[in-house]
Parts: sequence; C-alpha cells; structure tokens
Amino acid sequence: MNRFEGKTVLVTGGNSGIGLATAQAFAAEGARVVVTGRDEGSLATARASLGANALAIRNVTGTVESARELAQRLSDANIRLDAVFVNAGIATFGPFTDIDERAWDETFAINVKGPYFQIQSLVPLFNEGASIVLNGSINAHIGMPMSSIYAASKAAFVSLAKTLSAELLPRGVRVNVVSPGPVTTPLHDKLGLADDAAAQLRGQIPLGRFGKSSEVAATVLHLASPESGFIVGTEIIIDGGMSQL
Repeated sequence: MNRFEGKTVLVTGGNSGIGLATAQAFAAEGARVVVTGRDEGSLATARASLGANALAIRNVTGTVESARELAQRLSDANIRLDAVFVNAGIATFGPFTDIDERAWDETFAINVKGPYFQIQSLVPLFNEGASIVLNGSINAHIGMPMSSIYAASKAAFVSLAKTLSAELLPRGVRVNVVSPGPVTTPLHDKLGLADDAAAQLRGQIPLGRFGKSSEVAATVLHLASPESGFIVGTEIIIDGGMSQL
C-alpha cells in the first residue's frame, strides 16, 4: 500500500524504538518523513533508513522554545504536515517516596509540556485533514507500582487526545492516542530489568510476550490515514491484553 504517497509526516523521537519503526513504516508507504531526536548519531542513522527526501532535525523536547524552534525550521523549509506522531518522551520509575522535584519537573516537561506546546506551534502547518497521534501508555490506567510519575504524565497525555480533538476538529485535524504496554525497545532495555523481573512482567501479559515496535507502528499508521476518518479523540490500547486482567 501507498497510503501516504505525496504526504509529509513528522515523528518526534523518531530516531529509535517505536518512533523509528513508525517513521520507517510511513516511509515504506510513500511519505516524506521528518524525524526529531536529541542524539546526532542515531538521527543520522535514522535519516539514512528513511529515503532521500527524509529530514532529521536535532530537537530536545521539553521547552516552549524548542517547540517553537522546530515549527520555525519546518516553516522555513516550506513544509506542511499531513500527520504527526508525538512520540518523544522519557520513562522515570522509582518508589513514590523517592521521587524528587527534579524528576517530576523533567518528566512533565518532556512528556507533557513539550508536546503540548509542540502541537500548539505546529497548528499553522497542518494541512486540511491532518492527523495527530499521541503516544500514551497503559501505565496511565493500571496502577503499576514504581510508576507514579510516569503514569501521571501519560494520563495527562491521554486526556489531551480528547480536549485537543474538541479544539482542533473545526480546523479539520483529528487527534487520537495509542497506549502501548511493554514493548521491546531501547528505552525498555535502559530500564535495566533483571531477567526474573522481565519474566514476571511478561507473565502479566495474556499473549505471553512483549509487543513489537512494528505492531504499534501499524496502529499509528491506521490512525494517521484517511481510512480512520471517523475515529476522533480515541485511545487504542496495544498491550497483549495486559490491562484487561
């Protein structure tokens, strides 16, 4: 299929994991892809995998300034957007009693504040019928120990899918959210789960395995394409049944 032939899409945090898999899926279906990230090396590698027309921009999410800077760079390049996957984020885990103000501020800056103002800054660049997909998490729903700060930030993000839909739909822009469960990604590896902890987590998933980045990417592309035109302000959970237990 070439559902995105002639379309331009932006994937924040598109240099690794779910973001990169989604960017590659968009490119495979004909899109011109713009990816952002903070690491120059992985950005260059991602750019090389996305075709001659792809663009990689170093951008550190979390501030109003960086959000506006990215929008300005796209505007200066005469880029208009047909889809955006707002994926950049961090995962901070630890006991509630150990979370300090610095961790709180960093998590909410990167997972909520940055994306909020990024979308705001991009509004003038959206084409009619554009689609925004937010990357949430099932942690917003399941009350997993050690995840209070991460879960709270993702709950705020899930809420944005509904409120932003109400405000942006008159402009012809749809907003939805995907909420993955445990997915095998570099971010997951960085959490440093011991084998027994990983096995325990896997045992909570009815399918008996972690998800794949490509499985999340497939749902993002569905929500970004015209075939999902009647889906607005909705959250799709991709967790192998984990949150249903």
